[in-house]
Amino acid sequence: MKNFTKNIYALMATAGLLLMSSTVIAYDDTWPPKGDAAKGAKAWADNCIRCHNIREGKELRDDQWITTMFHMRMRAGLTGQDTRDILSFLQASNNASSNFVRPSSLKTSAASSLTGKAIYTQTCIACHGADGRGSVPGAPNFTDKSGRLSKTDEHLMNSLTNGMQSEGSPMAMPAKGGNSALTQGDLKNVLEYMKKTF
Repeated sequence: MKNFTKNIYALMATAGLLLMSSTVIAYDDTWPPKGDAAKGAKAWADNCIRCHNIREGKELRDDQWITTMFHMRMRAGLTGQDTRDILSFLQASNNASSNFVRPSSLKTSAASSLTGKAIYTQTCIACHGADGRGSVPGAPNFTDKSGRLSKTDEHLMNSLTNGMQSEGSPMAMPAKGGNSALTQGDLKNVLEYMKKTF
């Protein structure tokens, strides 16, 4: 009888393992709910960089980021919203080059009521820092007079609008810094603020 019971338990355990290993998880476009990539950049800088160096978004596919983020949520003690925001940031970084919008198709729209400083504080500061020197590896130092801000306004607006990845940088900046609500007027305001401030 003991051998019979052991064999039944072994059979059930084997069947359970086979069932789990054959299950394929499929994610649709609505799961998990989308987060805010700009808030995700800040949450990444506040929570993840302590243990992880900045990694390029292309290191993992979008579905792999989903699995990784929900595993790390438990270890890092993140809220569900922080997790979704960080996931959106990583996926936006992963897809920065695919978000390319040709300048001729850009809609010219008025700036919102936000000032350049407010936009910088809400959207850019997590990676570029309050002092403009960059707070994460690979972020450019805006205070370098021959650096990033010495480029033409057209070049800088293209980078702000479409996202970019500097050569040698481990992380791409998503289009509009991950804040898709920003208008072209907002981007002009934040660029003007950065040039005057740094």
